[in-house]
Amino acid sequence: MPAVTADTLTLARISQPATPEARPRPLKAIYSAPSGHEGEGFPVRRAFWGVPTEDLDPFIHMDQMGEVNYAPYEPRGTDWHPHRGFETVTYIIDGAFLHQDSHGGGGSITNGATQWMTAGSGILHIETPPEALVVRGGLFHGLQLWVNLPAASKMAPPRYQNLEPELVTLITTHDAGSLIRVIAGDVDGHQGPGGTHTPITIAHATVTAGHRMTLPWNPAYNALGYVLAGAGTAGVEDVPVGVGNLAVFDAGDTITFTAADDQDLDLYLLGGQPIREPVAKYGPFVMNTRAELQQAFEDFQAGRLGTVPADGLRPFRG
Repeated sequence: MPAVTADTLTLARISQPATPEARPRPLKAIYSAPSGHEGEGFPVRRAFWGVPTEDLDPFIHMDQMGEVNYAPYEPRGTDWHPHRGFETVTYIIDGAFLHQDSHGGGGSITNGATQWMTAGSGILHIETPPEALVVRGGLFHGLQLWVNLPAASKMAPPRYQNLEPELVTLITTHDAGSLIRVIAGDVDGHQGPGGTHTPITIAHATVTAGHRMTLPWNPAYNALGYVLAGAGTAGVEDVPVGVGNLAVFDAGDTITFTAADDQDLDLYLLGGQPIREPVAKYGPFVMNTRAELQQAFEDFQAGRLGTVPADGLRPFRG
């Protein structure tokens, strides 16, 4: 980790957000992600566990997958399953996942790539490790984020975006002490490649050991920072954080993280414009009402969310 690196001295630098009118965002809370299992049994940390919905909006759910060194024949994924009403964003830092969906999207995501799938009106998909990774085992680390869709877009046509590592926008801080990979939205006017229905920003930042990173952050957005690796502090309050901690910030203009003196701090940074609509969710569906959830289940059972292609991917179990 990380999968995408660069010489920060050669990158565009963000503005120094130290003007008197820039308000640092105070910390609201720090949460710790419990461990669990997903799909066919791969280990995850539930990054949003216990966080109030109003602090997450427009985000719904996030799992940190690994970081884990699999033994041979241990890697697992998910078999074919449905979604409706939101978007899945799968970011692979180390290792590989194969994706295929019932609307023709798919491919391999690996080492810094992002798969962005808009489920919208309904889709079936599979995410599974390739045969080579299953057979030999090895390092695997990634994230899957669920982004809510507003009511007006919940039945939008499904869409798939494959964001290869070279498409990610790379920038640095004013002192070149941090590397920021902008995946979607923008940081200080630097735009990432991901196309979104809901106004959001997603970035993967590495704060070099001993450095402090202060980023301008859209004041209309919420602000979340999840620790992927390393240790340091969050906020101008310098509250200690480590792997599996989620920092939730209050209102303001900038967010701050500081890396420990002896190790880098890797962060997944999230912000979005709250939708502020009712949320009804169950299993693979995120809608606005219980009636819409019931309709989603009925449509899935009737085959109206798509069908598995005859030559569709299947999990390789050896």
